[in-house]
Amino acid sequence: MSEVELSVVIVSYNVRDFLDQCLTSLERALRGIEAEVWVVDNASTDGSAAMVRRRYPWVRLVENRENVGFARANNQALKLANGRYLCLLNPDTLVQEDTFRVLLDFLRDHSDAGMVGCKVLNPDGTLQLACRRSYPTPWVAFTKLVGLSKLFPRSRLFGRYNLTYLDPDEVHPVEAISGSFMLFRRELLDDVGYLDESYFMYGEDLDYCYRTRQAGWQIYYVPQTQVVHFKGESWKRSQLDRLRHFYQAMRLFVQRHFHRRYGVLAVWALTVAIWIRAAISMVGRAAAAVALPLLDLFWMNVSLALAQLLRFGSLVHFRSYLLVDAVYSTVWLLSLYATGVYGRFRFSAVRAGVAVVIGLLVNSALTFFFKQYAFSRAVVLYAGVLNAVFLTGWRLLALAWPRKGVRRSAVRRSLFGRRTLVVGDATSGATIIERLRSRVDGAFDVAGLVTLDESEVGERVAGVPVIGTVREAEAIIRREKIEEVIFSTDKISYDQILAIISRTAGRGPAFKLVPDNLEVIIGKASIDRLDQLPMVDLEYRLYSPPFPAIKRAMDVLVAALGLLVGALPFAVACLFRLARCRKEQAYAVDGSLFTVTTLDRGPRWLRNYPLLWYVLTGKLSLVGRERNRKPRTDGIALKGGLTGLVQLYGAQGLSQEEKERYDLYYVRNYSPLVDLEILLRSMLGPGKDVPA
Repeated sequence: MSEVELSVVIVSYNVRDFLDQCLTSLERALRGIEAEVWVVDNASTDGSAAMVRRRYPWVRLVENRENVGFARANNQALKLANGRYLCLLNPDTLVQEDTFRVLLDFLRDHSDAGMVGCKVLNPDGTLQLACRRSYPTPWVAFTKLVGLSKLFPRSRLFGRYNLTYLDPDEVHPVEAISGSFMLFRRELLDDVGYLDESYFMYGEDLDYCYRTRQAGWQIYYVPQTQVVHFKGESWKRSQLDRLRHFYQAMRLFVQRHFHRRYGVLAVWALTVAIWIRAAISMVGRAAAAVALPLLDLFWMNVSLALAQLLRFGSLVHFRSYLLVDAVYSTVWLLSLYATGVYGRFRFSAVRAGVAVVIGLLVNSALTFFFKQYAFSRAVVLYAGVLNAVFLTGWRLLALAWPRKGVRRSAVRRSLFGRRTLVVGDATSGATIIERLRSRVDGAFDVAGLVTLDESEVGERVAGVPVIGTVREAEAIIRREKIEEVIFSTDKISYDQILAIISRTAGRGPAFKLVPDNLEVIIGKASIDRLDQLPMVDLEYRLYSPPFPAIKRAMDVLVAALGLLVGALPFAVACLFRLARCRKEQAYAVDGSLFTVTTLDRGPRWLRNYPLLWYVLTGKLSLVGRERNRKPRTDGIALKGGLTGLVQLYGAQGLSQEEKERYDLYYVRNYSPLVDLEILLRSMLGPGKDVPA
């Protein structure tokens, strides 16, 4: 008999960071078990194989020169494996420390069990329904395809596809389990054989479960342990058509196993239904891609109609504006696309507002250079203002709409990032917080650190309060309205991580992991880089033509307009002594000191109103470093600013080094769009002042 008790087989394709974290979790879960791990790399191009060789020399690596598919790659390792028990594991999973011990004990105690699966969680803690399911017989497939299984999940008649009528916390014999985690005996492999290589991706797990039951073995769902599965990551990075492969696999399964049992007519009907469902899914994907532009286009036409009502009192000229409408709408749609609104920032009110301003400037210019479009500049102005209201407004409403228990201000969430909780010890927590700050993109608003050591509660780590221990994590997430939880896997166990995820399932927060190498954040459908901003060999865009001229022109135009608009409120405040002038010291770009005047009370814009004069004369800028902080002397000095990245995030207790990193980021990534976004964040953000 083999000395190896367990062989774990992983097929990987372009998921290096997920695979890295998976192997780390395996290293802990396999302690005390005589085991071997096989990784079959399916011609990845992201350095997965090199990472495995470098970081996990104990892993047995098979490197394919081409992507041979999931079933064939698994078979390659299964033919080499020596274990008495075999496990097929996806690379985008995390295994709890006790997972293999619990399931191996179950197999030893249940001689009829050929295969077992455990509870599989989504990254948000909810149950991944595919971890226990039935075969897609004509009736079961029909209830799934027409949506009856979703409408009546508790019904034994309609809920068989994912067995949603069964208690997810009880052991059950099932027809099939998820291919993301399948543990089975070697005797089953001898009886059933290897995976069917006719399936390139999808369907091979269902086929293997069907053959297992046909051979007389039972399959059990055992929820006493659990894994997290970042579903679809292996194929999300491929060029393959996932939908096409999925529905082809379902058709192959039906034709191969149900042909004799249900007859030609039933199989034909089921095959037709599968392809109809595939067509609906593809149409749905196409519709989703154009839904947001069409919604924005609708509101643009509403804006144009209202603008004409405001200007002319009727819509009598609407037909005359059809060509103008097409041109102007195209400009605004292109502006929205250019600012990323139709990509990852589709609900960003700030970017939508910036895009409207850019589109308005372009369309206003068109009225001067192309007289055929200059029917009424007032209509263009009205439409631009209304677009700003509607296109940002519906996004703010979408963000504010209650979902999964999250009730944060939509404005704050869209402007200042996701409210984030870091879980780890003081050392790893401080490093993660500093790395998050180095991103300087506003993605994370760190509410606090949850620690493993009770004695650290009440302290501050990297300027962030330690607000509780791991035992209190669930209550803290609820109390602080946390939207993102980031775990340091270097210190906290996977048992603790999965317990927190499971207990807070469906309550709103997204869960992410930072491996011990502190290079990435791993979360659902994403890998966020945490690399710090390089300090050498940077291309400083702010000092490359034409950006200095653009920034100066923007300063002059906005300052001049602000001085005109704010003159009356400023005069009233001074005349009636509602506020008093005060003097402050500021650093010029050459490091010399000069005196500026501000007001001591009132709204922030009014207090800073006198500073617009210094912007107009060139001593300050709208966006720059803190005015009272001495500039760098290494050739990348910034003017002091009315606002800036440090002023926006300074309440987080940034160190001097971090402030300079923010300045470097700004200089390197400057664009008028960045300035507009920072200005909007400053105007719409919290009222509490940060030292300038």
